[in-house]
Amino acid sequence: MKTHAIELSTQDGEQLHFECAADQNLLTAAANAHIVLPAQCGQGNCGTCYANVTEGEYFLGKHNPDALPANDAAKGGTLLCCTFPKSDLHIDLPFGHDRILIGEIKVRNAEITAIDPVGENTLRLELHLAPDEDGTSVAEFEPGQFMELEVPGQDIKRAYSLANTGNWEGRLEFLIRLQPGGLFSTWLREQATVGQTLIVHGPKGAFGLSESGLRPRWFVAGGTGLAPMLSMLRRMAEFQEPHPARLYFGANRTEELFYQSELKALQSELPQLQLNYCVWKPDDNWQGFCGTPVDALAQDLADTAVLPDIYLCGPPALIDAAEAAAKAKGVPDEQILSERFLPA
Repeated sequence: MKTHAIELSTQDGEQLHFECAADQNLLTAAANAHIVLPAQCGQGNCGTCYANVTEGEYFLGKHNPDALPANDAAKGGTLLCCTFPKSDLHIDLPFGHDRILIGEIKVRNAEITAIDPVGENTLRLELHLAPDEDGTSVAEFEPGQFMELEVPGQDIKRAYSLANTGNWEGRLEFLIRLQPGGLFSTWLREQATVGQTLIVHGPKGAFGLSESGLRPRWFVAGGTGLAPMLSMLRRMAEFQEPHPARLYFGANRTEELFYQSELKALQSELPQLQLNYCVWKPDDNWQGFCGTPVDALAQDLADTAVLPDIYLCGPPALIDAAEAAAKAKGVPDEQILSERFLPA
């Protein structure tokens, strides 16, 4: 079968090339050429493999509209896992070359070292990586990336963002919302114990900090969308980065907020960080912001002189509303970075 030439351009100006047949999706064809692009579900449901086609014709297969809104698709936005070429293509990737793996994704064992409730139906899961071939347990990943966690011997594998930063000890920290009826959630709730082994695939993903001078960084998180934000803010604290920073952390009800003491401790290490807790349906004792984090974001954007880089993580409705609010205030598309959480 005839193949088409595919050219990828990264945000930092690198180009990669591979061939793709008309009956093959771009993500699979890239992997066959040993180019592993950021992706998660492989079925058009999560939006992780988003990219923008700037030249050429293609067919976009079945996908979840929450993962690729219609207005993005109309402008050339696509999901590589369900895109099939009809001609040669040029594609702009919304991340740098450092988020592309040339070779194979790492697969390692890790021991559960902690399973702690941190909020209503929310757990903190801590793992420790087993030594690899060279005898080290180092955990290498960029803030904002995720790992896929697999239960050995069972057909259960789910992706979760990391909440900590890379380290020599091999420690991985996750914040997990227990979904009703979810396979991994049920396993965590009913069977998981400290000392058990999980299989870890990754790191994966392109979400992360953008190097854009000293522009302010504002982070908007819903629920466990806090995890990648926490990782990025912890990296800023470790590197003593001077960017003005704000975190808008939202929940539907007061009791769903979590990690407030950890965020307060982080603020002592990153003194320019402003913490904004937002509750949509607060109880009578709540004295913080009443409304969604998008409401708080829009309110503050109206009063700022310098448009910030905005990082978004949470359910699709939150992402869509926050993007709309930011664009309405004039924030350029390239200053809005997001990752959608879809329940599984």
